[in-house]
Amino acid sequence: MEIEAAVVDAPGEPFRLVRLRMDAPGPDQVLVRIHACGVCHTDMVMREGALPVPFPCIFGHEGAGVVTAVGPDVTTVEPGDHVLLSFHSCGTCPACADHQPGYCGEFFPRNFLGGTEPGQGAIWRDGDRIAGNIFGQSAFATHAFAHADNVVRIDRDLPLAILAPLGCGVQTGAGTVLETLRVGPGQSIAILGAGAVGLSAVMAAVIAGAGRIVLLDRHHHRLDLGRELGATETVDDMAKLDGPFDYVMDTTGVPALLPHAMEKLGLRGTLALVGAYPPGQTMPVDPSSVMGTGRRIVGVVEGGIDPRQFIPRLVDYYRAGKLPLEKLIRTYPFAAIEEAFHASETGAVIKPVLIMRDD
Repeated sequence: MEIEAAVVDAPGEPFRLVRLRMDAPGPDQVLVRIHACGVCHTDMVMREGALPVPFPCIFGHEGAGVVTAVGPDVTTVEPGDHVLLSFHSCGTCPACADHQPGYCGEFFPRNFLGGTEPGQGAIWRDGDRIAGNIFGQSAFATHAFAHADNVVRIDRDLPLAILAPLGCGVQTGAGTVLETLRVGPGQSIAILGAGAVGLSAVMAAVIAGAGRIVLLDRHHHRLDLGRELGATETVDDMAKLDGPFDYVMDTTGVPALLPHAMEKLGLRGTLALVGAYPPGQTMPVDPSSVMGTGRRIVGVVEGGIDPRQFIPRLVDYYRAGKLPLEKLIRTYPFAAIEEAFHASETGAVIKPVLIMRDD
């Protein structure tokens, strides 16, 4: 089958929309006609070569679409099902068995190497394989191969373009608050960064019944939206962040902020590291201040959730009006992918979503 995909040929190069050839799905594979895909910060990091992904490559890991075919052993979805796509995991390691697939022992190869198993379908350009399985999907394309473990079926009346970001950015922010930290009624949380992850965390903190919800960002239009979504206070500088807090959640990926974030924690407070931190950085910590106060530091991947269990909860919150995702999103036609990336990189748009087809 012939498809169209946005291919990056080498680190730092632009996207090129090209025609490629796709095999039929093999074992464990689900062929999805992509209707929409969110643009995530991790896509930008991978495109620049800051993560060891293979090139040429198809990125995109917040896909949403309709199943058109399944491999011979797939029984969880069938052609015609509307699905959201998330990250890929092995399903058998201790973390996966504990419904924590974000910490799968094979997380890196299954999500960043973009390959397929022997006997599975692949994507080709002039006889050469293209890395077309990033995060188990590579959804910057009209069609993508997903897997039985990373497709979540949703009702057909739901808007695919609005719900596409549930597969990564939204579940990361909301999952960190609701599942990893388990913020309780009346508790306080400071959220550093008002991107899609941070604003999803704000909405989740409201759902959890948190007391103080303080949002920090340099972009005032994002802080305005944060207040609209439920933040009780907003600040544009760490010096203005008035603790102590039960929880501090960093989504910025800026290591220099972390020592200050630790200082804002109260007794037995928890700092959640959610950002994409540059490798090799260090964080100065006074062990006595951690021991003497019962503070904790926790790393979080994808919110610490199981997408097949958690995404349906997020859909229910959306239906109930508690997760107004449309306020974060601006849609772009697939051909405007470079424009969508620029809008995200500059902070002008919180969550760009590419539309591959409208039907």
